[in-house]
Amino acid sequence: MTKITKAFEIQKAIADDIVHGRRAPGTSLDETVLAREFAVSRTPIREAIRQLEMTGLVEARPHRGAVVCDVSPERLDDMFTVMRELEALCARLAAAAMTPEDRASLRAQHDASAALVSGDRPADYAASNDEFHDLLYDASRNAFLAEVTRQVRLRLSPFRRVQIEGPGRMAHSFEEHERIVAAIERGDAAAAEAEMRTHLGEVRHSVDEIDRGETAEAARPRRPRAAKG
Repeated sequence: MTKITKAFEIQKAIADDIVHGRRAPGTSLDETVLAREFAVSRTPIREAIRQLEMTGLVEARPHRGAVVCDVSPERLDDMFTVMRELEALCARLAAAAMTPEDRASLRAQHDASAALVSGDRPADYAASNDEFHDLLYDASRNAFLAEVTRQVRLRLSPFRRVQIEGPGRMAHSFEEHERIVAAIERGDAAAAEAEMRTHLGEVRHSVDEIDRGETAEAARPRRPRAAKG
C-alpha cells in the first residue's frame, strides 16, 4: 500500500469518526498518537490531516495542532444548498448536451450499480455513486462548472459517503438516480434539474438520519421529499 493510499484510508477513517461523533468537536488530532493508532509513520498522518482540513472537518490552530471542527446543522444546510444547485445545473445542462452515446454510457453505469444495491455493498456503491455524479459533471460540457462542483463535493464527501450507510438508503439512492437518468434519456432538462435537486435534498435529510441514529425509515414507501432551504 502506497503512502498516498494509506493517507487516504486514514483520512476516510478519521472523517467517518468525526461524522459519527466518535471524535467530538475540539478534539486534538495529535500526529504521534494517530501514528500509533494506525500503525504508520507520521507522514501519512500529516497528509490525512491536510486532506481533512480541505474538507473543513479539521482546523489547524496555532500551538494546538489540528482539532476537530464543529460543523453545525446550519453550516451543512448552507453547503448542501450550494451543492444542490450546482448539481441541478449540471443535470440540466447534461440533459441538453449529452449525445445518444453519452446517454447509453450513463444508463450502463447506473444499471451496473443495481448489483451493488442487491449485494449490500455500500463502499462499492459509494464509489459508483461518485462515478455517476462525475459523469454528469463532465456531461454538462462546462469545465468550470464541473471544477467548482467537484470542489464543493470534496467538502461534503464524508457526509455524502456516510449517509449511504442508512438502512434502505442505497435502494432509495438508486431509485433517485433512475429518475434522473430517465429524464436525461427523454431530453427533459427541466425534469433532470428538478430530480437532481430533490435527490440532493434527500441526501441532506439522510445525513440527519445518520446523525440522529434514526433507523426506522428503511422501507418508507415515498417519493423523496422536497429539499431543505
